[in-house]
Amino acid sequence: MKPALQAQEGPEPEPITLPENDEQPERTGRSPRTALIEAAALDIALPLLLFYGLRLMGVNQWLALVLSSVLPVVRMVYRLIKDRRVERPTLFSLSIVLSASLVSLLTGDPRLVLARESYLTALVGLWMLSTLLASRPFIYQATMPLLPEATSAAWREDWENVPEFRRAMRVLTIAWGTAFMIDAVARVVMAYTLPVDSVPLLGAGLLTLLLIVIVQFSKAYGKRLSTRLGRHAES
Repeated sequence: MKPALQAQEGPEPEPITLPENDEQPERTGRSPRTALIEAAALDIALPLLLFYGLRLMGVNQWLALVLSSVLPVVRMVYRLIKDRRVERPTLFSLSIVLSASLVSLLTGDPRLVLARESYLTALVGLWMLSTLLASRPFIYQATMPLLPEATSAAWREDWENVPEFRRAMRVLTIAWGTAFMIDAVARVVMAYTLPVDSVPLLGAGLLTLLLIVIVQFSKAYGKRLSTRLGRHAES
């Protein structure tokens, strides 16, 4: 089989980029951008609004934190019921959140509730980095289901035949895993050094900033890779 980067007759191969637009992938009902916006609204914005709303009503810090953290748990349970299947990442996240919540309930310490957020991001980051030892790294596994069929076929061919493509998938996986580890460490530091009422907003802001940076880095890296391989990157 010829390497995917060689010039071949026939249709031009799909560019190697992460999905950047709002086109509906053939195998999913919505775009990656739509899914990201929905997750940000339900897992970040709504818990923040609930926390600060409860604080304005005079609810103490610990109880406001516990009640606002219920929303992401409810969403995960709803997804399990709606999809009627247990996906390992969702089950893993749910178990970590519930375990950390139990510890927080037993202690009654608001700073421990805040630090609990770092457990999940740290474990997610470690899991991403651990996939470097697997047959396919995180970025490849996570992106393939979101791609149109033609693009996913091109990715499979490039994975088999283009060493630079395999290296790019591993570099991007390292970048994503490192971003989540940075978030985890920063959350612990903020939880035990800053005023409790300011930490939820700062933590959400940090995560949003890290996601913006890593997504833009992934897009730019994908475009440069496409150029080096002689592809025309998508705008």
